[in-house]
Amino acid sequence: MAEELETERPDVREDGRRPPRAVVGSQRVEEEIFGKVFDSNIVKRIWAFVHPYRRDVILSVMSVLVFTGMQLLIPLIIRYAIDHGMQQGDNGSALTFSIIAFLIAILVNYGASYFQETLVGGVAENVLFDIRKAMFSHLQRVSLSFMDKTEVGRLMSRLQGDVNSMQEFLETCVLSVGDIFLLFGIVFVMLYLDFKLGLLTLSVLPVLFVVRLFWLPLARKSFMAAHETNSVANGALAEAIHGVRAVQSMDRQEVNFTLYDDKAHANLLTHLTAARYAQIMVPIVDTLTGIAMALVIVVGGARVLNQALDVGVLVAFLFYIQRFFDPIRSLTLQYSVMQRAMASGQRLTDVLDVPIEIKDAPDAKVLSPDMDGSVEFRDVVFGYNPKHPVLKHVSFRVNPGETVALVGPTGSGKSSCMSLIHRFYEVQEGQVVVGGHDVRELTQDSLGQQIAMVLQEPFLFTGTVFENIRYHKTEATREQVIEAAKAVGAHDFIMRLPQGYDSVLGERGGNLSLGQRQLLSFARALVADAKILVLDEATANIDSYTEMLIQKALVKLLENRTGLVIAHRLATIREADRIIVLQNGEIVESGNHQQLMKNGKLYSKLYNLNYASFDDIPEDVLEETVTESAT
Repeated sequence: MAEELETERPDVREDGRRPPRAVVGSQRVEEEIFGKVFDSNIVKRIWAFVHPYRRDVILSVMSVLVFTGMQLLIPLIIRYAIDHGMQQGDNGSALTFSIIAFLIAILVNYGASYFQETLVGGVAENVLFDIRKAMFSHLQRVSLSFMDKTEVGRLMSRLQGDVNSMQEFLETCVLSVGDIFLLFGIVFVMLYLDFKLGLLTLSVLPVLFVVRLFWLPLARKSFMAAHETNSVANGALAEAIHGVRAVQSMDRQEVNFTLYDDKAHANLLTHLTAARYAQIMVPIVDTLTGIAMALVIVVGGARVLNQALDVGVLVAFLFYIQRFFDPIRSLTLQYSVMQRAMASGQRLTDVLDVPIEIKDAPDAKVLSPDMDGSVEFRDVVFGYNPKHPVLKHVSFRVNPGETVALVGPTGSGKSSCMSLIHRFYEVQEGQVVVGGHDVRELTQDSLGQQIAMVLQEPFLFTGTVFENIRYHKTEATREQVIEAAKAVGAHDFIMRLPQGYDSVLGERGGNLSLGQRQLLSFARALVADAKILVLDEATANIDSYTEMLIQKALVKLLENRTGLVIAHRLATIREADRIIVLQNGEIVESGNHQQLMKNGKLYSKLYNLNYASFDDIPEDVLEETVTESAT
């Protein structure tokens, strides 16, 4: 697909400039999971969402058929009025009957159209609401390994743009049924009125079928390409918005504009191509309509002059010819809508089909709040890529109420251990045991209720301070929230906010400092009142004074709780009951601070690197420590 899109882009723009060629950034056009070709099962998948509203769909189809029937009837009424109402000696009864029949047909036509539009609009909105809910719910449960390699912009493109394409399709698909019925109905009536003249009218259709035979595959390809490049452009836009601070701090505006312009220009070209294919059939159909009408007027007019054909039949034929190509023109336009919908449906169902790798076992147990809070790793092997393990046969136990710190060089596997405790990922070998149970035997909800995590980068949601602190435990009272904020030293700065605990935070808490956001995440963990507390570099972004307050708060925070702490600032874990040192995914030493300092191995060297002056460290020790950390 990437090669196909590349060949469609000209080397030179119309203004004479070459389109920018991005060499840095996301250049994938096909995604690892998305981008399959047209699948005939899509309609069945979408029908699963439509099925609850099938009664309204059936009623709307019936309304369309009534509307179509009136469209077929009106020319016959006109023919009757001409052939019978204008005959010599007619007392006007035929003409009066024709007028009354015409008015009734118009009223029925209006009523059926209004009823159909109302029903279809309601069904389309409800179906799209259900699709969005299903996608959101599914994306909340997919494994983090999928989210790690999927751009947010592409998912947003599916939740918004592709769902909107489905709305257009759902609102017009019932009309397509009416167009097909009208097309065959006109053919039948024309052949019934005059078989030879009907065949003459249909003689132009082979030309249309030949043109469509060559047009369909090219149109389908262009519609899929337009969707893919749109997804890429949205991904680049979302990335640029999320990283705007980094962009401005490194003066990357021009470079990023070039990168985005490259994707946006490719998107423009594919959409222009798709638009040309979508519209190319309209003038062809109009031309064929003119040819068919000319043939009928010439041949039918001659037969009328020879009194071999009634004038009313000729007039009815002209009406039918005009109406005959209307559904063809409409179906041609709706084909582009359908193709966009099929492409969108493929991408939507692909999102819904993303496998949920982490799921509860059929006989999963609920982790009791009265469990002891112990954590144990039993010969655990894990890697984000199974071929390259991050943890290699790691075994350790954290006893109930014990505080254990994991330290080691970057990439040694500390954060991976924390992720496995919460079962964000599955181990390749071994077991992770919480409260005496393998985490794979527990329900994810109950496991999450007993583990509170504070991460290096706190994530706050749009809402009040109060709502963010009790995010993990929505039934927490205001008193509990205030008590937790006081315990972690956040109460004072919260009260300085305009509305205190009812102050509304901006996106990701952007109106607070990084340290303040971290304090709120500490308060959130305390309110959760979980048996196991996980701190993953939680004090990395807090100043020394705040860190001192946190150290005091942690004493209360860890009372009767099992604590697992990761910290590069090793002073924060000096008082831990036990320190486990990891290197290259393996445990190299274990003990308390004093024991590890006496050993003089990796921990003491890392500690000295953190807190001693470089001038005080012998050159050979410094070089040896750096080498060990790198390996």
